[in-house]
Amino acid sequence: MSAYKAAGITYLQYTNICARALRNSLNEKLRTAAAPLNQNGLKFAKWENGRASEQKFIVKAKQ
Repeated sequence: MSAYKAAGITYLQYTNICARALRNSLNEKLRTAAAPLNQNGLKFAKWENGRASEQKFIVKAKQ
């Protein structure tokens, strides 16, 4: 059994924990460069006839 399953978390939660631990272990210069990678945004595009319309942000990533 996978360790994350034994811990009762999903694979996505597991990868987020690993990414956060990695970013926190970096030295200050690299940590500052990696900080924007922790930001997420949400885009939406309506699909019609196999084509996506223009993507629009629903939630923009904090800068």
